[in-house]
This record gives sequence, structure tokens and C-alpha cells, in this order.
Amino acid sequence: MNLRKGFRFTSYEAPDQTPFEKLFEIFQELITHTSGDFDEAIDWLRELDKEYELTDDDYTIDDFIEDLKRKGYIREEFDPDSYEGSEDQTGDGEEGEEGRGRGKISITAKLERMLRQRALDQIFGKLKRSGSGNHRTGKSGRGDEHTGDFREYRFGDTLENISMTESLKNAQINHGIGPFTLNENDLVVEDTHHKAQMSTVLMIDISHSMILYGEDRITPAKKVAMALAELITTRYPKDTLDILVFGNDAWPIPIKDLPYLRVGPYHTNTVAGLQLAMDMLRRKRNTNKQIFMITDGKPSCLRLPNGDYYKNSVGLDDYIVEKCYAMAQQARKLHIPITTFMIAQDPYLMQFVREFTQANKGKAFYTGLKGLGEMIFEDYENNRRKRIKG
Repeated sequence: MNLRKGFRFTSYEAPDQTPFEKLFEIFQELITHTSGDFDEAIDWLRELDKEYELTDDDYTIDDFIEDLKRKGYIREEFDPDSYEGSEDQTGDGEEGEEGRGRGKISITAKLERMLRQRALDQIFGKLKRSGSGNHRTGKSGRGDEHTGDFREYRFGDTLENISMTESLKNAQINHGIGPFTLNENDLVVEDTHHKAQMSTVLMIDISHSMILYGEDRITPAKKVAMALAELITTRYPKDTLDILVFGNDAWPIPIKDLPYLRVGPYHTNTVAGLQLAMDMLRRKRNTNKQIFMITDGKPSCLRLPNGDYYKNSVGLDDYIVEKCYAMAQQARKLHIPITTFMIAQDPYLMQFVREFTQANKGKAFYTGLKGLGEMIFEDYENNRRKRIKG
């Protein structure tokens, strides 16, 4: 133990974990990377066990699987495709092992929620936060979020907001220790902010480039989406979050499907994603609306009125790019800012994003995978404090 500048440094000992807890931490990471494929995640876990001796004879991977079932994290369902016949294989009138259908194991809603909570802890837990609460408008007065500050009583203030401790203190100061007197001038009210509501659409690029060049870009994007969904549903329940993915086309996905999100053999139809996002936000009654877009590549695809696809992966196609700028301007007219998180460093792509952002008057972040979650969460917190427009 050392003493230095008033701080005490002691050796840190990790808390004791049960064999299940140790494996469960690793398993949650693996099941996220495998997009919910239980068999693939367990295969990886067995390989890690061989290399790092994660288990022993007292607690095996098979014991871990049984605990997952018992705790309700996975379920086994009958798979008719694995049924290998119903002939008697034992000679005693009973069906043999080969005549039984093997169960298909999948993760449960309980584990889906656990993965979202874990993503929230991993990302949001790193942020230095000054406080908690819902979106602030920046305008104090008769609101519903306490600020910790006090002001004089005004006609119309509710009794619930009057600070009795501060008011009684004022009464003693103003009227002395004689007969107790309390009047309107002694009353102090704890100041509050009005809470703003935010409607957010998160767009995730699932084009093939999200896994090109040996870099897994979809898993960090998926984790951010899970964490943001958990943050909003638990801490800001008045807010809304819709999630869509875009490749050749764009379509919404429910929060529960986030762990299973995979990249497809798609081009990047950014216009389709923006069209769907704005359609979603038009139906929201909240004044504050925003779009977050996570993408790593250039727009390379459009759907034509006749249903055909117009694709061009070579450079930036002027026809496609102009359509993107038009969508950015349309969102601006609807007072919907677009924040682009660009997972690429190509100069010509960065120039496209700059011009796209200028057309929308939004924001852009040019980022690698590291720090993506922190950037999105900080920007979400900042945007949600904007004052509601009348």
C-alpha cells in the first residue's frame, strides 16, 4: 500500500465468480458475434476451453448448457428436420436414440434482454455523466424534473414543489425566534425543468462491406443499437426508438431481433433507409425528432419506380449522390436532423458526408469502431436536451 498525493492505492482483487458466471460472460460476447447462433457460439466456447482450460471435471461445458436451460436463457425446441426415423432400434419395443428428433436450441427473450443490458453497461457505463433524468429543454419553471436549485414562490406553483426545509429556514431568518410566522415571501420552490420527448430512428448499414477486409463492423453497430434500445426503454420511457436496416432496400426490425442481425450480400441504398426513417418519424407526435445513421460505405444503390435496382459500386455515382442530397434537404424541411456516424476514412467518402451533412444542417462523426458507442450516446444525450419548439 502506498500513499501518494492523498490517494490510497491498494491491490485489487476481482470478485469471486462461480464457474457459470465466468463462462456466461464469455458466452454473451460469443452469442452476440454469432448473431444468436447458439451452436456456433458453443463451438467457439469449446475451442476456447481447450486453449485456456476454462472448465474442469467438476464443471464442464455440458453442465454450463444445462444451467443455461435451467435459468431460462435458452430453450430446446423439437426440430422435425433432424428426425432420423421411428423404427425400433433397441429390440425392446422402445424407440432408440437414432429414432428421436434432436432439439434445436435457441436463446430466449430473457437472454435477449440480458444482452441489451450488457451492451448498455459496456457502452454507457464508460461515459462520465453529470446527472440523470429525461430530456431537458433548458427552460426552468413549472416543470417535472428537479434541478437542485431553488427560487422564490410564484403564483400557480404546486405545493409538491415547495421546499419546506428551505421555507421554514427563511421564516426563522425573516421573523426571528418569536411567535412562528410563515408568509408567501418566505416560501421557496425547488426549480424544475420541463421534460422533452425525443423520437429517434437508428439506421444500420448491413451491406456486405460491413464485414469486408477482415473487420467486423456489424457487431459494434449491433451492440450500440441494443444499448440505445435498453437506455431508452428503461431510463427514458417517454422517448421512442425505431430501428431499421438498409442494404438494397430498407426495412424495420423489432428490438428483440437485434442480437440476430447479420450482414447480407447487399449494396447500400441510403435513400431507401432515409425514406423509411422519415416515414416513421412523420407518425410521431413528439416535437424533437432525429435520425442516427451508422454506415461504412458509399451509397451505391437505388430502387427505380419500375421496381428495378440501379447499382453502381464504382466511385460515387452522381445520380445516386444527388438523390441522397435531396433526402437530406427534405429531412431538414421537416426539422429532422441527421447525425451520420461514418466508419470510414476515405477522403472522397468523407467529402460526400460533409456535403450531405451541410444539406441537412445535421452533424457527422468520422470514426473507427473504437468509441462509436460513446459518440452516439453522448450525442443522444446532447440532442435530447434541446428545447421543444412551440
